[in-house]
Amino acid sequence: MLKILVTGATGALGPTVVQAMHNANLTLCVLAIDAPKSGLLPPTVEIHLGDIVHVKDVQAAMCGVDAVVHMAALLHIVNPPTTLRPQYERINVEGTRTVVDAALKAGVQRLVFFSTIAVYGYGQGRLLTEESIPHPDTFYAETKLAAERIVLAARRVDGQPLGVVLRLGAVYGARIKGNYQRLVHALARKHFFPIGKGENRRTLVYDKDVARAVLLAVQHPAAAGRVYNVTDGEMHTVSEINQAICAALGRTPPGLCVPVAPVRAAAGLVEDVARLLRRQSSIGRATIDKYTEDVAVDGKRIQTELGFQPAYDLATGWVDAVQEMRRQGAL
Repeated sequence: MLKILVTGATGALGPTVVQAMHNANLTLCVLAIDAPKSGLLPPTVEIHLGDIVHVKDVQAAMCGVDAVVHMAALLHIVNPPTTLRPQYERINVEGTRTVVDAALKAGVQRLVFFSTIAVYGYGQGRLLTEESIPHPDTFYAETKLAAERIVLAARRVDGQPLGVVLRLGAVYGARIKGNYQRLVHALARKHFFPIGKGENRRTLVYDKDVARAVLLAVQHPAAAGRVYNVTDGEMHTVSEINQAICAALGRTPPGLCVPVAPVRAAAGLVEDVARLLRRQSSIGRATIDKYTEDVAVDGKRIQTELGFQPAYDLATGWVDAVQEMRRQGAL
C-alpha cells in the first residue's frame, strides 16, 4: 500500500484531498505547522508538526514515504505589499526546493505539485494550454512558476522524472476562502451588483474534482514529468457563474450591473489617495482589471493522458458546495 505525505493538508483544499486519498485506502501522513483541529482529517492520518522550509522537519516526515502531494504555499492576496515578496520566495520557492530535495534523498517515487493557471498571466482572450508561454504577473504566480521548474527538473536515481505539476483552475468548494467565498455571501444577501455585463470567461474546478485529479497524478505511470491544467472541462462567463451560484442559493440573479469605466475610475481614486497617505489600498485599478479579464484555459490534456473526467459541472458543483456550506453553518 502506498504511503503518501501531504503538505498543506490543513488548508482550505487539503482536507478534501486527504479524505479522497483516505477513501482510496492509501496510507497517509501530513506535515503541518500547527496540529489539525479535531475531526478535520481522518483519525488514521499520521501527523508530523513542522515547517516546509526547515530541512530536518521535512526529512523526518519523509521517512518511508512513496509519494508526496505538495500543496503548502503562501497564497495569492490582492495587491500584496512589496515587503511580502521575500516571504513568497521563502515559502513557495525555497520551501518547494526543500521538499523536492528531501524527497529525492528519501527515494520517493512521485511528487505531485499544486500550481495554478495564474502562471499564464493575462490571456488576452486566447485559449491557454500547457504549451502556452507563462507570463505571471503577481508575486504568487511568479513564485509558483519558479517552484514548478524545480519540480520538473528533479530526477530520481533511475533518471526518471520525480514530479507532476497540476495547474489548478479557480478552485471553489465549501471550505475555499477568498473571492468566491465572498461572492457567495454577497449573492446570498443580495448585496452584490456585477461590474460590467459579465461576458468575460473564467476557468473553474470543484475541489472534489481536484482531489480526483490528484489520485491520478499520484498513481498513473504516464503522469511523471508532465504539466496538467485541472479544470471542469469548460469555460464559463462571469454571468453564468453568478447565475449558477444564485440557483444553488435559491436566489434570483442580480438584475442590474455597474458599468466598468466609472467603477475603475473610483477604484483608481481610492488607490491614488491611499498612495498619497502612504497606505496600502485593498482595491485599485488592477483589482477591477482582474475581475473583468478573460481567463480561458484548456483542460483536455489530463483527460486524454490520464483519463480524468470531472464529476461536477458548474451547476452541480455549486449546489454541492452551497449545501455543504449550509451544513457547516458557514452560510
